[in-house]
Amino acid sequence: MMQTVFVNPERCIGCLQCEVACAVEHSATRDLAQAWRESPVPRTRVHVEAGPVPTTAYPNKCRHCNPAPCQKVCPSGAITRSDDGDLVLIEPMRCIGCAMCAVVCPFDVLTFHPLVGALDLETAVAVKCDGCVDRVSRGEVPACVESCKVNALIYGEINELMASGRLRETGAVLALAGSAPTPPIGGDPLAGWHSFGVARAAAALEAVEWRSSRRPDTHAGATSVVGDPGSPTNEIRNEEEGTQ
Repeated sequence: MMQTVFVNPERCIGCLQCEVACAVEHSATRDLAQAWRESPVPRTRVHVEAGPVPTTAYPNKCRHCNPAPCQKVCPSGAITRSDDGDLVLIEPMRCIGCAMCAVVCPFDVLTFHPLVGALDLETAVAVKCDGCVDRVSRGEVPACVESCKVNALIYGEINELMASGRLRETGAVLALAGSAPTPPIGGDPLAGWHSFGVARAAAALEAVEWRSSRRPDTHAGATSVVGDPGSPTNEIRNEEEGTQ
C-alpha cells in the first residue's frame, strides 16, 4: 500500500523546522552547521506558508499524483516514477528548466534553483519533494516528519492515516455537539416549519381536551352532551332535581 506524508494543517504552528530539516537532508554534507556554506545553497522541498490567523500555517508539499501532470508534460523525460510507483522523482541532469511542470502542477509545489547534480551550477532546475527516498529505503521516516514536533506531518499508509484522521475528527465533533448546542449560521432555515409544527401539536391537544369535555350522555331516551345547559336532557334533569 502507498506510504505517504500526511498533512494535518490545523496542527502546524509555522516553526519552519520541516523546511530546515528538508534542506539539510538534501545538502551535500547533511550537516546543519556546514550545509549553509555550500554552493549552491541547499533548498527545501516543503514550503510553509503563513495562515490568515497568527500561529497558523500550512506545510505545502508534493502529493506525488498518479497520474502526475508534471510527468506527462516534461519534454526531456526528467520526471519519472519510482520503481514502486509511489513517488514522482526529478532527475536534475535531464531537467532543462522549461517550467512546464510548474505550469500544470495543481498544488504549486515546484521551485527552480541551481542544484548539485544538474548540467551546471548556474542553470535553475526543477526542485520538489522526493519523499526522502534514500531515508525511506533505510527504514527511516522523511526528514520533515522526524523534525515536526506537533504532528502536523505524519508518515504512514494512506488509508490508515485517513482512518485515524476520521476517528479524531469524529471524536472532536461529537464532544463539541455534546457540550453545547450549535446554532445554525444565519438562523434556523426551518424556523417557520418548526413553529408551524408546534402550533399544530398545540391545536391538536386542545381539540382532544375539548372533545373529552363534551362526552355524549343519555337520559330519558334522549341523547345529549354533558356540559350543554340548553340540551333537552339537561332541562329534564333540572326539572327532576327541582321536584325532589
